[in-house]
Amino acid sequence: MTHLSCTLEGDLAILCLDNPPQNRLGVQLIDELRQALHTIETSEVRAVLLRANGPDFSYGGDIEPWPDWTEREMRTEFEAFMQTFNHFERLPVPTVAAVQGLCLGGGFELAVRSDVVFAGESARFGHPEQSIAIVTLLGGVYRVAERAGRSRAMEWALTSERVPAAEMERFGVVNKVVPDAELDDAATAFARKIAQGPTKAHAAHKALLRTWAVGGVAAADEAMFDIALPLFETEDGRTAIPTAVKAMRSGEPRPAMPFQGR
Repeated sequence: MTHLSCTLEGDLAILCLDNPPQNRLGVQLIDELRQALHTIETSEVRAVLLRANGPDFSYGGDIEPWPDWTEREMRTEFEAFMQTFNHFERLPVPTVAAVQGLCLGGGFELAVRSDVVFAGESARFGHPEQSIAIVTLLGGVYRVAERAGRSRAMEWALTSERVPAAEMERFGVVNKVVPDAELDDAATAFARKIAQGPTKAHAAHKALLRTWAVGGVAAADEAMFDIALPLFETEDGRTAIPTAVKAMRSGEPRPAMPFQGR
């Protein structure tokens, strides 16, 4: 029985955690996620939707085998988990997460690696790690800090508070909160919309933000033109820029472009 599915629907890939009711992240699910990411990268998809079956997005890591792992085994498995999460975060296409119910621990760490996070009104987010005397092993605390600030991330890590979606939206961890019944439709519609955009430009924005996250504004400025100038030679750029110039000269509104993602 698989714990994760990957479905390609035209320009959109749908990754679905499928081990309800808790959708815990174990070795099998991470292996399946790694294979799914390879499938996505060797396809023509232009956006990814991450969702989960069941009432809750994920309770986090499958801790059941941990007491039996040696330190060496633990490091090997957790490094593989981290590499897979990093791979998802660095996909060269936009990623959207749709989060319902509880989104805890490793599940939270996976969701927050998406470019855009939609959440149902009843969703709750949290770091339960301190309750078992460990830390957010897959980079969650500092990725939340990147969005919400250090002090708020530290508070949530210290308390393991289950933070409502509305508060996560207020602090910038979640992009949009929608009624629970509308979550799948809203997130899917948004993902399909951005899948029709200038895919290479989206990838460039991701690269610039990653450079900024690592090295700050100065590093992003330094990398800007190496990342940005090739966009002028893409098929989308060569079509859209002259079209925009023509509209400007004629005083007409800029038309919507049928971007091809190349």
